[in-house]
Amino acid sequence: MDKLEETLKELAEVECGRSLRELTTLRIGGHARFVVYPHNIVSLDGVMRVLERSGVHYKMIGKGSDLLCSDRDYDGAIIKLDRFFDDTYYDGNVMTAQAGCSIIACSVEAMKRGLSGLEFASGIPGTVGGTIFMNAGAYRSSISDILQEVLVMRDGRFEWLSADECSFSYRTSIFQKHPDWIILAARFALTPRDKDEIAALMDNRRTRRVQSQPLNKPSCGSVFRNPENGNAWALIDGIGYRGHVCGGAQVSPKHCNFIVNNGNASACDYLQLVTEIQQKVKEKYGIDLQTEVEKFNWE
Repeated sequence: MDKLEETLKELAEVECGRSLRELTTLRIGGHARFVVYPHNIVSLDGVMRVLERSGVHYKMIGKGSDLLCSDRDYDGAIIKLDRFFDDTYYDGNVMTAQAGCSIIACSVEAMKRGLSGLEFASGIPGTVGGTIFMNAGAYRSSISDILQEVLVMRDGRFEWLSADECSFSYRTSIFQKHPDWIILAARFALTPRDKDEIAALMDNRRTRRVQSQPLNKPSCGSVFRNPENGNAWALIDGIGYRGHVCGGAQVSPKHCNFIVNNGNASACDYLQLVTEIQQKVKEKYGIDLQTEVEKFNWE
């Protein structure tokens, strides 16, 4: 055990040499030198100080549901909050959730309490922190619609930012411009509603997802952002790429805006498909398709 590993293990739970294939829903990626699970904000603060002092790069990830990792190994630390930062608190209609909470679990608990607003998130396989980072959404709703404020660690300090300070827009937030800011928790304003009605809506949407999305294969959800006044899947279908294969990656025959891993896909396979789709859509429709997927460790 080297000195850095020993020091980190004094502060948090640490795994060494973990494959990023095991930490992402796409099941692609090399190995990380460290995967670190801080116990609390004091633990996290200590980890950040050690990494900075040691000159070790780091990356915060949630459940890896919107992430394409390089095939190369990462000589740095992956920090994950989903093991210990997973508590929720309720004050009337306001839910406070730590960043590592499953957003699906939050939506289910809100439903049980007769609180509406998170139904759209009941099928998003990410954490609270990840949904805020991407301003994730579905069914014409986004997490920013119900967000009041976010607890952030930046420049070694902890502070609450209002939703207005987060520069939210479609699948975009201020956090994408400041990857060194760490989302720790958030408060959401929910609305009382009959819990049976909420449950029925969530069940209906779950049925629609099963029918329309390739949930039986590894993917990272929708690959491309919908262009204004259109759907990305329709453009991909229009260039004849439904079911198109590149190595182990394939445009899903079931939903064209999903690229699935057929079992042995590399990051290069996936990225080549993305590039081909963007080029052909641009040639045929004059539209620049933008990705929702975050690329990691490509330098």
